[in-house]
Amino acid sequence: MVPQLCEGLELLGEYQGSGSVVRKFLLRRGDGQVIQVSQLLYLVAGSVDGARDAEAISHRVSGRYGQEVSAEDVVFLVERKLTPMGVTLPSAGGGGAAPRSDLLLALKGHRVVFGERWVARIAAALRWLHSPLIVALVLVAAVVMDGWLFGVHGGITAVLQVLEQPLWMLVLFVLTVASLVFHEFGHASACHYSGAVPGKIGCGIFLIWPSMYTDVTDVYRVGRAGRLRTGLGGVYFNVIFMLVLTGLYLVTGQPLFLAAVYLAHFEVLEQLMPLVRLDGYYILGDLAGVPDLYGKVKPILMSLLPGRRREAAALLGLKRSARTVVTVWVAVMVPLLLAEVGYVLWNLPRLVATAARALAAQVSGTFEAFADLQVWAGLVGVVGTLMLLCPMAGGCYLAGRILVRVWRAGLRATEGRPVMRLAVAGAVVAVCAVLGVAWVRGLTPKPLPAAAPVTPVLQPGVPAPHPAPTTSTASPSPTPSHPSRRPALPPSRRPATVPSSAASSPAPASSSPATVSRTPSASPTRTHPTPDPSGSSPTPSVTGTPPTGSPSPSPSTSTSPTRSPSPSGTSPSLPGPPGRGGT
Repeated sequence: MVPQLCEGLELLGEYQGSGSVVRKFLLRRGDGQVIQVSQLLYLVAGSVDGARDAEAISHRVSGRYGQEVSAEDVVFLVERKLTPMGVTLPSAGGGGAAPRSDLLLALKGHRVVFGERWVARIAAALRWLHSPLIVALVLVAAVVMDGWLFGVHGGITAVLQVLEQPLWMLVLFVLTVASLVFHEFGHASACHYSGAVPGKIGCGIFLIWPSMYTDVTDVYRVGRAGRLRTGLGGVYFNVIFMLVLTGLYLVTGQPLFLAAVYLAHFEVLEQLMPLVRLDGYYILGDLAGVPDLYGKVKPILMSLLPGRRREAAALLGLKRSARTVVTVWVAVMVPLLLAEVGYVLWNLPRLVATAARALAAQVSGTFEAFADLQVWAGLVGVVGTLMLLCPMAGGCYLAGRILVRVWRAGLRATEGRPVMRLAVAGAVVAVCAVLGVAWVRGLTPKPLPAAAPVTPVLQPGVPAPHPAPTTSTASPSPTPSHPSRRPALPPSRRPATVPSSAASSPAPASSSPATVSRTPSASPTRTHPTPDPSGSSPTPSVTGTPPTGSPSPSPSTSTSPTRSPSPSGTSPSLPGPPGRGGT
């Protein structure tokens, strides 16, 4: 037997800073998939050159491994381990496609935006920003910036000013996208500075949102410090971007730049959350020396069961420090994810009804714009429709994948155990029955009333709702001691109602019209004399009619940028590099 390596296979060496008890080594296939293997498998793969047979490989491996490895052992390892992982070619020729990881909370639908050549050039040009002196200056400047923004100027002030200008909203969106792209080059330049080779930058769908990613898989062959620098590189470049925007505000005085700085802070906080595969997830994994934290959830949960602790500890194979970090992460992450799933299921009718209503109004308004030959408004409406469809389609896709995975996991866990399978099926039916009764009887929260368009330019033809004005009854004469004995007035002589924001005290008949309190949901009202039932001089009261047109709300926006850390090449052992960024 003369084994052959698959084309493009690379040996990356030992995984530095690993949290495992035994040493781990890395292989990278030609398709970019990174595989974590034991020292013995790594030595066998490194001894395969297409000319040595199993006997020659066994002698070479035995000398380097320090233990006797027979030719039969080599054949077993090649056929049962390396070939199924796509490291060596099948001895009979042909064979199926090499297995790839299919991570649930990972990026899907990769599309390249910047090729490897462009990424390498730009990363090399920006690597000087990661020198220790520059990093120290940037951090000091960031502290000064935040102290001034939140302690002196006020962070939300600029956002409120921008919400009144639709054009500024569009520019703010462009600045947010630019910040995300710059974020990805932070990962790439940090990878280059650490001695690794950054890959391509692209985009895809992370959970339900369009996101960007950076392929920095090569950083796994450098030390822990390099991986941490690469993981923090994106957030670090966000800080640099915020400093540049603050400088532009000081030069131009435009609040638009400060609004972008304010929103960028939320992007940084989101990136640092370690629950899903964002920057914080990979940073925590690098600190613990565990590339795939989600791969350790099952052993950790098994260790909590009586009689399964030894089996789970052997399956984990982690050092005590790494096991502590992973256990705390699982204890926090699993309840939060379960609570999130339960919250979504309980509010599912509300979500579906709101999404259907918004999509129907958006499509109808866009169609009417095209029918009225308003081409520009129709095209902008199409953009708004896509912005609504993207999270809806992503949510349906994610829900389908979760259901399929849960179904398969349940079948595997209850295989050969009919009693357990029946119990699990009964629990699922009970949960579905409770949710169904709650949905049908309306026990779950009701959908919110239709809100005014926050970005009217993206929602052509979508009318704004008419909120009911809040009123309170005011009497121009003193309240009698016995209100129940007050004679009823004919409709034409009853005192009018005044809004709660107006003054309750009567004004002289000769005074000018009362001052109107402006609110976004009511149109200005005027005054007219109202006869007093006692025959005294008329007093003005404020009346008004519901607005005949749609109010002009102040546009607002909320951005929830999400990031996709998974590159195109990951493995069951290594989920991929910490490249992230998104829109």
